[in-house]
Amino acid sequence: MAGLDPAIQAEPEIALSPIKRNERQDADAQPRQFRFRRLRLDGRVKPGHDGWMGGGMKAPSPAAGLIQSFLDAMAAERGASRNTIDAYRRDLDDYTAFLAKRKRDPLAAGGADISAFLAARTAAGLAPASLARKLSSVRQFHKHLYVERRRDDDPSLTIEGPRRGRPLPKTLSVAEVAKLIETAREGLDAPERPQRERLAAARLACLIELAYASGLRVSELVALPKSAARTKESLIAVRGKGNKERLAPISGPAKAAMRRYRELLDEVSPGIATGPWLFPADSDSGHLTRQAFARDLKAVAAAAGIGAGRVSPHVLRHAFASHLLQNGADLRVVQDLLGHSDISTTQIYTHVLDERAKAMVRDLHPLGDADDDR
Repeated sequence: MAGLDPAIQAEPEIALSPIKRNERQDADAQPRQFRFRRLRLDGRVKPGHDGWMGGGMKAPSPAAGLIQSFLDAMAAERGASRNTIDAYRRDLDDYTAFLAKRKRDPLAAGGADISAFLAARTAAGLAPASLARKLSSVRQFHKHLYVERRRDDDPSLTIEGPRRGRPLPKTLSVAEVAKLIETAREGLDAPERPQRERLAAARLACLIELAYASGLRVSELVALPKSAARTKESLIAVRGKGNKERLAPISGPAKAAMRRYRELLDEVSPGIATGPWLFPADSDSGHLTRQAFARDLKAVAAAAGIGAGRVSPHVLRHAFASHLLQNGADLRVVQDLLGHSDISTTQIYTHVLDERAKAMVRDLHPLGDADDDR
């Protein structure tokens, strides 16, 4: 950028550009608020932001700007996670590309356009669950455009979602979880085994123990701070979806697994161990990725004789909830432990309660063991 000090050109500073924004609440316009987007002084937009300063760059399309405004609002006002933002972006890029082929844009699209989009994706073989997610993204987007006074109506209000049955969550038995942990620990205490292999085994066993003992989402699990390993309490603070904090349980075996893993990490990789994460990445800065954990988990499942397709980090979360309910936990308590904001999300586990109720009638009712064909 001409006229700038060479040092600034090499390491662009950050400028702040005010962007006006409206809020609509019911029918009344609210006072204008101001937000700031971070723009580089060399004319390039900081990744993840949609401001444009020219400089020979091609201006983003109007649809792209509307999408970015929506994503900014989701991040700022709802505390949406990076994964949630990325999912919204993919769905809305797909939707606006479909509209563009019909010579339409989000500010002029009607209910017929949204219905045509859903019909096209259904014809392409999209699963009902994925279709419902796309419709949810489109609805949130058009609601945002209406609230921001970018259009006078919300065409998504009259669109019905796909009818779908809710599948039962995949889970594992207590014996299968125990087998996973046992297999992950194999060779952990063998002095002849290379230290890095022992460290990898300790990390995987620790991850499985924690996932099953606490019911954490995989994104929460891999991003735990290393201070979690020093806790003496039976609960740890976790920051989950929407930047909400909750307390998650942590068992004695999970605490022991954390201590063992951190001791080996301090011994084998003292440089990496100084970072802020409980599970630091093997080489680059940052923490272990959820994909890396999922890959290692499937490998140990295969070694344990459990179908790899049946096992994932989320299946361990399902097992945590299902086993608690099987042993008498209240559904509301499980909701809090899982960090579900709505009880309807936790109700996917009600099949466990149904089975428990049947068992109670069979075992406790005076005629529970009577012959059915009597």
